[in-house]
Amino acid sequence: MVYTSDYPIFSVTVDVVCLTVRDDRFQVLLIRRGGSPHKGKLALPGGFVHENEDLEAAARRELAEETSVRAPRYIEQLATYGAPRRDPRGRTVSVAYLAAAPDLGEATGGSDAADASWHDVGEVLARPKTLAFDHAQILADAVERARAKLEYFPLAAEFCPPEFTIAELRHIYELVWGTNLDPANFHRKVRSAKGFLDSADGTTARGGGRPARLFRKGPARELHPPLMRDRESR
Repeated sequence: MVYTSDYPIFSVTVDVVCLTVRDDRFQVLLIRRGGSPHKGKLALPGGFVHENEDLEAAARRELAEETSVRAPRYIEQLATYGAPRRDPRGRTVSVAYLAAAPDLGEATGGSDAADASWHDVGEVLARPKTLAFDHAQILADAVERARAKLEYFPLAAEFCPPEFTIAELRHIYELVWGTNLDPANFHRKVRSAKGFLDSADGTTARGGGRPARLFRKGPARELHPPLMRDRESR
């Protein structure tokens, strides 16, 4: 049976922004497109949603097919992008997802992706025209979401070893926020956030200099008060 509609029909796609800290850098997972349009350009992993497929299931499938990276248990919907001419193939609306987690694994190109690899976030954002479609805008929005999450949630501790120093935690914030933080001010803010850190017995000198106290991630699910970025780091 053929159905007709008085309303225009358009396609729905998903795009996935995977952000992590690898090799001491804030990185994003990108593919190199193997087909038209934008063949050979870098892009976020993603693709068309199947007719009977849930949006999040499509995002997880496309990510695995194009990069061999499995999405973490929790991914969040970032935003919807639907400018009329964002895709030269026709009217397409994309639902973008954000996965910000440690240990996302190595990437290998597959499906219609010629290649998949991790890239420095700052370098990609500095050259937005290297990305296909409107993926530079999607990436910029995702990075800002991830940076804001570090203000309100204890996510940064998940990128540290099980036992870590406050200096090591500060380094994660500096990588993601793209700024240098005052050590004393950061120490005060972190210690005032209730339940953010639990003291671990012992010290370490692995960062060089005097031995520093070790901490573990505490029970807090949200940070009170939040660790707001300074004006210059926004």
